[in-house]
Amino acid sequence: MTAKMPTYVRTIAKDWDRVLLIVAAIVLTLTVWQPQQAIATLQFVATSLQHVVPFLLLSIAAAAYAKASGADNLIGRVFDGHVHKSIVLAALMGAFSPFCSCGVIPLIAALLSMGVPLPAVMAFWLSSPLMDPSMFALTLGTLGPQFAVGKTLATVSIGLFGGFGLLPLMGQAAFANPLKDGVGNGGCGGSKVRNPKAVVWRFWHEGNRTQAFWKGAWDSLFFLGKWLLLAFVLESLMLAYVPDTLVQSLAGDGNLFSVAIAAAVGIPAYLNGYAALPLIDGLVQQGMAHGAGMAFLLAGGATSIPAAIAVYAIARKPVFYAYLAFAFVGSVTSGLLFELLT
Repeated sequence: MTAKMPTYVRTIAKDWDRVLLIVAAIVLTLTVWQPQQAIATLQFVATSLQHVVPFLLLSIAAAAYAKASGADNLIGRVFDGHVHKSIVLAALMGAFSPFCSCGVIPLIAALLSMGVPLPAVMAFWLSSPLMDPSMFALTLGTLGPQFAVGKTLATVSIGLFGGFGLLPLMGQAAFANPLKDGVGNGGCGGSKVRNPKAVVWRFWHEGNRTQAFWKGAWDSLFFLGKWLLLAFVLESLMLAYVPDTLVQSLAGDGNLFSVAIAAAVGIPAYLNGYAALPLIDGLVQQGMAHGAGMAFLLAGGATSIPAAIAVYAIARKPVFYAYLAFAFVGSVTSGLLFELLT
């Protein structure tokens, strides 16, 4: 007869997700095999979290406010008007909208099913997962103002590159119907575009919106906190065990192909936009070129495996390949320019 798992054990297992379990497993393994490194890792994580807390709280407040006030409903108004104007506004809105690379997919499906021009959607599609208020605040706190401002400008530029770069191709039959057969209209996520609601800037006068603010703040705290926790643990191990010479040989200032290599590595190796920031900070300390670090953040954010799978699930192959090409070329170009200017 199999023993039944105690209730409190089942509760803990349910509340802990994979990210926290990975962190716990790493710390436990270090404690058993490398106790000194375990202590060093915990000290490193504590110091790093203390440094980033003000920016973390700022990013959480911004995301929760956008959700509670309904400011994210403004996105539907960006795509009204002439296609050239829509591309510019879409690239700008994408850089400031709180959508991740996978979370933006339902909105993309809704926009395309409504007949919004593909170039404008492509501009938003490319820029949205790369930057948002939360990402800007945490990039500022982790990598400094040069990276934060540089990545913001690169995000908008990549969106514009994809949108205007796609315009000459719109006469091709391959881009006439961008969505795969059977793809819906974006589900509940697309309702923000189909049926935009009024924005209530002073949301705290309404009880349900106040509850939405605190729920959104808690959800953001848990999401960002767990990924930053994992990122700082990995950064401490990287600084301890990855030889500086290896980083410098692959992505250092002396390697002419470091930016392209970093962008290519960023596609499969990218974990999460927030987790990538401390990792790049550690690599830069070990000799990674600034342009290579920027290319990794940009290419990984737009074309990571989870994001690519989500794009492939709804878009026809020509659209999918165009998305990857614009993202990769834009990331490498932005990395090269960032390296020259910093």
